[in-house]
Amino acid sequence: MATQEQLYAGLEVDAGLSWSERELPERERTKHVHRLHPYLGKYVPQLVEELFRRHLPQGGRVLDPFAGSGTTLVQALESGLDSVGVDIAAFNCLLMRVKTAAYNPFVLEHELRDALQRFERGEGKAAGATPYARQWFAESSLDELLRFRSLLGDYEHADVLRVVLARAARSARLTTHFDLDFPRAPQLEPYWCHKHRRECRPVEHADRFLRRYTLDTLARLKEFARVRTRHSAQVVHGDARVVELGGPFDAVVTSPPYPGLIDYHEQHRYAYELLGLDDLSPHEIGAAARGTARAAVSAYGEAIAEVLAACRAALCPRGRVVIVVNDRRDLYPAILEAAGLALERRYRRHVNRRTGRRAGEYFEDVLVARPA
Repeated sequence: MATQEQLYAGLEVDAGLSWSERELPERERTKHVHRLHPYLGKYVPQLVEELFRRHLPQGGRVLDPFAGSGTTLVQALESGLDSVGVDIAAFNCLLMRVKTAAYNPFVLEHELRDALQRFERGEGKAAGATPYARQWFAESSLDELLRFRSLLGDYEHADVLRVVLARAARSARLTTHFDLDFPRAPQLEPYWCHKHRRECRPVEHADRFLRRYTLDTLARLKEFARVRTRHSAQVVHGDARVVELGGPFDAVVTSPPYPGLIDYHEQHRYAYELLGLDDLSPHEIGAAARGTARAAVSAYGEAIAEVLAACRAALCPRGRVVIVVNDRRDLYPAILEAAGLALERRYRRHVNRRTGRRAGEYFEDVLVARPA
């Protein structure tokens, strides 16, 4: 197998933005609140930290118009920066709010432990199951998830408990252990598990996941509280093309969606079903771009350009737009031009380990642009 140095030879890879698995193991890529809930992506906090170091002044203000699970906002709080994150997906905004909120640690711990204890005593009412939930959860698992859900309205930190519920639901679905990202159909029979190298059975209970993730969430929020600064992180639920972005910002740092690559709504469908979140997926950029249809890719480019043009208008005079993207279709030169931006610099980074069970070498570009 080629060494990292051999792999980079002649490829003009920026070693300061690329890490081996030994240099950056998963426990570091998912430190503190970054693992409150699994989220597909290669936009790791260490990359964001380095981009801040290169392109933002100390104490600056940063905008992420495609904020996803909130990596930019979390790292801005850790790095002493004010931030604004925009996302059209309701579940993403829930995650961001929970990750970036400032908590009274005593109240938080009391509420999470109290909710868990009440659930374990058998309190709560199992009602309101949707057809999707009945299809994807064993009867016992679904009853436990619904009982837990019925308790949430009694607590100030209900959103934290909603994230716990969503994470437990992800693990408790009727699917194989090795295919939690995009299961195609419910798994109803025992199966050979590629993850555990033995025969496994579909999950029949959710209680152990609810307990595990309640305690893990509490520990991670406490851990983040020890390293975060007192700067602000604002979460905006909406379409970055039309919402008020505010400003001025010293930089935009973001990783846009790719055309038709990941259906983030379907990835989190269980959360939308259990939590009753608004579904705006038809309006998500890239959601309609399936395959390589010319019209879909063109619509994607126009939409991204509209977002970046709005971001440009919110920048400080010396501000920069920093975009992390795998531009294999070479769409971004035209997108930047349409947005009124000029490419100033391009870094190439090696992504040594992709999410899920994907394999193979993978590279991304980091594009740095300024107002034209």
